Amino acid sequence: MTYLLITLLLLITPTTLTFKYRAHRPTLPNQISTPLMTKRLHSTPPNKNWVNPCAPVSTPDSLTLTLQKSLQGSTFKKNLSILGSTGSIGTQTLDIVRAKPDNFKVTSLSAGRNLDLLVEQIVEFQPDIVSVMDVEDIKKLEGMLKGKFKPSKIVGGPSGIIEVSRDPSSDTLVTGIVGSAGLQPTVEGIKHGKDIALANKETLIAGGPVVVPMVEEYGVNMLPADSEHSAVFQSLQGCPPGGLSKVILTASGGAFRDFSKEELFDLCESDPSAVLAKATTHPNWDMGAKITLDSATMCNKGLEVIEAHYLFGAGYDDIDVVVHPQSIVHSMVEMRDTSVVAQLGWADMRLPLVYALSWPHRLEMDYRRLNLAEIGSLTFKEPDQGKYPCIGLCYEAGRAGGTMTSVLNAANEMANEIYRKDVGMGFLDIPRLIEGAMEGAREQGLYKTVGVELNDILESDQWARDWVGRKVEEGLGG
Repeated sequence: MTYLLITLLLLITPTTLTFKYRAHRPTLPNQISTPLMTKRLHSTPPNKNWVNPCAPVSTPDSLTLTLQKSLQGSTFKKNLSILGSTGSIGTQTLDIVRAKPDNFKVTSLSAGRNLDLLVEQIVEFQPDIVSVMDVEDIKKLEGMLKGKFKPSKIVGGPSGIIEVSRDPSSDTLVTGIVGSAGLQPTVEGIKHGKDIALANKETLIAGGPVVVPMVEEYGVNMLPADSEHSAVFQSLQGCPPGGLSKVILTASGGAFRDFSKEELFDLCESDPSAVLAKATTHPNWDMGAKITLDSATMCNKGLEVIEAHYLFGAGYDDIDVVVHPQSIVHSMVEMRDTSVVAQLGWADMRLPLVYALSWPHRLEMDYRRLNLAEIGSLTFKEPDQGKYPCIGLCYEAGRAGGTMTSVLNAANEMANEIYRKDVGMGFLDIPRLIEGAMEGAREQGLYKTVGVELNDILESDQWARDWVGRKVEEGLGG
């Protein structure tokens, strides 16, 4: 496996790395061992700012489950439903299936409008159920499959995605849909007992108050499939209850990492077209357009802070972000004894996907091996909060909780989408619009923290989108 998991016993001064470590919380109450149950028993959080982890880590039952699965060996077979099969996550997931046909079988696919690629995927992987974005494309797809393998069922539209999520033949749902559009299909997958290979961060960011209790209620495993949270997840394997002290998320720094705040702001004034071109090109990763722009604003890292809170239970005061331009250390955790456990690897999205699909096993993969001598040096620095105001807004929304993270996420998605259309909106208007939507939600009584249900999440999401769209049309976004 290309991943290199190392324990760094760091005795460092602030001049070596710029992030700092906080005092540790009191030891958890003694835990009573319990037999593994379908419904996981969570540990008591260390303090009021921490929550029970949504991922299978750091609880008595998750440790038992990990051990049991590990001892079963790597001859397992999983049936996969893939949402977004023609996108970046979907195609890389299928690369893994292609490499490990003895371990994985595709039973259903959901795709967008790239029918040519979808036909190739159907012929190669022969799924039972296929969904397309537009209902009108069902007939077209059927015609393209004439004389070739034809799935048992071809469906379309939002209901088609839900049908793939409910596929009775699959046991794992890969959520490769970008944005909050992945929330409802993920909820349906959980209700139908699917383990979730979570590549759609908005599921927890927007829907955390609803999704987290459902994960426990239905006894499924929420397995992170993005690089940073997979790194934390891998680093926490074997960590006992109460062992975690801090989560440290690394960030590439995005397209403007080598610009000072003043240089970036001046460029936004003098050459907004150049800013747009650079903001939509990532220096390290090959990602979709939305995520690439989120990286440029560093809103993606703020969103990942919220996701890490739900996945691993850490309070917001105990989740740090550090800029690491080489993108080799994908994230770290600090333990109570001050040891830091980090996961390293090349910038290859297949690696976290492999672990999400095979957890807790380690499959032999023919990927490029990490060579530390080739890298030479690794550097870290604190992000400039003034240059990247979206980070602070994400922490603010996360601490507020409830529907505020849904407002934040939807406002960012809408602002991100409009900016990429190049209709005159400025790069710095993205955080302004997010902040305005959060303030507007409070003023109009749309911010809810108690008894939050899925409809509350969806309503706040739609309100924020409408608010941002209206402000841009009024000329207040640019």
